[in-house]
Amino acid sequence: MLPFFTNPYPDELMYSAIARYHFYSGNIDFKDTLEEVFQSRTVIPSVEIGSHFSVLVEQFGSNYSVESLLAKHTIYPFYAPFLSKNRQKELLHDVQGDGKGLYIRLGMVAGGICKKDWLCYCPECAANDIDQYGEPYIHREHQLQGIDFCAHHELKLKKYPVDPSKQSRIEFIRFDKRSLNLSMIQEVEPKEFEAIQIALAKKAYQLLQVPIDRFSRESINHKYRVLLREHKLITTSNRVRQNELYKAFKSKFPKGFLVKYESEIDVDDEYNWLRIITRNLKRHSHPFRHLLMLYFLEQDVDSFLQVETDTGPFGCGPWPCLNKAANHYKECVIPEVNVTRDFKSKAPIGTFECSCGFIYARKGPDRLSEDKYRIGRTKAYGDVWKAKLHELTAKGMYSTRLIANILGVDTKTVKRQLSLAVKIEELSEKDFPPKLHMYRNQLLKGIQLYPGFSRTQIRKCFSKEYMYLYRHDYEWLFDQLPIVQAKEKPKSIVDWGIRDREYLSKVKQLYKELIEIDKPIRITISIIGKRLGILSNLVKHLDKLQQTEKYLNKITESTLQFQIRRCCKIIDSMLLKKEPVLLWKVQRIGAVKSHHFNEIKSHLEVYIRTKQEVDDYE
Repeated sequence: MLPFFTNPYPDELMYSAIARYHFYSGNIDFKDTLEEVFQSRTVIPSVEIGSHFSVLVEQFGSNYSVESLLAKHTIYPFYAPFLSKNRQKELLHDVQGDGKGLYIRLGMVAGGICKKDWLCYCPECAANDIDQYGEPYIHREHQLQGIDFCAHHELKLKKYPVDPSKQSRIEFIRFDKRSLNLSMIQEVEPKEFEAIQIALAKKAYQLLQVPIDRFSRESINHKYRVLLREHKLITTSNRVRQNELYKAFKSKFPKGFLVKYESEIDVDDEYNWLRIITRNLKRHSHPFRHLLMLYFLEQDVDSFLQVETDTGPFGCGPWPCLNKAANHYKECVIPEVNVTRDFKSKAPIGTFECSCGFIYARKGPDRLSEDKYRIGRTKAYGDVWKAKLHELTAKGMYSTRLIANILGVDTKTVKRQLSLAVKIEELSEKDFPPKLHMYRNQLLKGIQLYPGFSRTQIRKCFSKEYMYLYRHDYEWLFDQLPIVQAKEKPKSIVDWGIRDREYLSKVKQLYKELIEIDKPIRITISIIGKRLGILSNLVKHLDKLQQTEKYLNKITESTLQFQIRRCCKIIDSMLLKKEPVLLWKVQRIGAVKSHHFNEIKSHLEVYIRTKQEVDDYE
């Protein structure tokens, strides 16, 4: 156990505390400090997190634990909420030992963005530290990737003038107040950028205060679902509307911001980071990109972590029966909900069916707790409700309006249900052929069971009864069927000739633009359709667009053709710069796999000879 140690200051990196220990201990050789602190002369210091925490705890005494050091004096809490439970356990094990694989598990090696190769500080924080503690120290919130501002003073961070890459790997860098620039003069930043950067810095600092074992990638994903549902970006089948999300997300940030912070989104990439962050639990995204997501959803960390887990558009079951005639009225006795989608609005429709026969539906999602007691449409009333209706009617002491109020319907519904009941009773009393009597009865019960169904829906549900009655009791059948629903007027017929000419002009213009792009893009129907917003017509109605189809067949490229064009463009660039044209170099720059390059090699050799002959002639 160490005889003394420089106890870490609030939010100080453990690396900084050890650097101060080295200074105050009077050690000259950093290996002596490593041996005293870690009981080993071969440990490599790490700024962000570190390793051998189990040894550190033994050296520091009972005032510290591995978890407390990790939570309060490393940047680990910046990553912890977005890691899976299993990954969190692995990392806790890593830091106790030699830390091998630690940064790979965090994704700081392969998935790092906006990497900082220097130590940063806020001039006002440093000045306050000198006043309060007599010395500056390295704040962990200033070393986070992607964070360029101080969350407390809203000042742009400055670089400490010692380059870590030029120091020995075992050397600890300690902030020296003589080397700090404490001037409050700031670099000029675009105002719209600065406001977002400060907001992200505040969210990042909030993340550092969250307990490291409180949340995980799984729970965070469910919270995203809740907020995306509120923004109407979740389908009834619980899928994210990725195209709408991409457009809304991109419009939230000023032009160039996402590019600057290495977070631009390729909408054509099936595995772009925005798709991964909203739907893939197996892949991890950088915490800075989660902060961008929180900014888009207009959430700070505290409010976000209080969001309850997503339970679908109608919450968790069971759900209440809303049959006023039942003894279990408003009791949660319905175990399941059937969710469909409204054809026009795309909103979820929940259908709730109780064992008493009462079936109701409403449009979602539910936003308030009171919404679960709301009926959008009653699909069936059931035997319990009908028995209550006849009981109230038979007493003869209630008006139609009062009966309707007791049963929770309007007066027209009461009259219609009583009328249907009379028809069924009259039918049973008449002397009809058994089959006709049975089919009439079944059809009337079906109409009563599904009062909102159209004639076509009734025919589909009761096709056998419908066809029999159509042949043997035509007049009676059409007297009972629902009123014919007025059809919408057909939309104006599309003039495909005019549309063909419009599309052809747009495609030609876009083709010229795509060909001139420095970084070549493969010309496909999909790319052209998406960029012009006409992909649906190009896929479904291309046979009606004859001129456009002919031109697309001419300009669209196979993978082989695109690789040839891309490599030819590289060759042209080499010739223009008067560089030697080496095919291996063309392959590397063009990122063409060897077996594909072998297929196009002969084409490229002919192209090179042709270009060189032209140049020689000129």
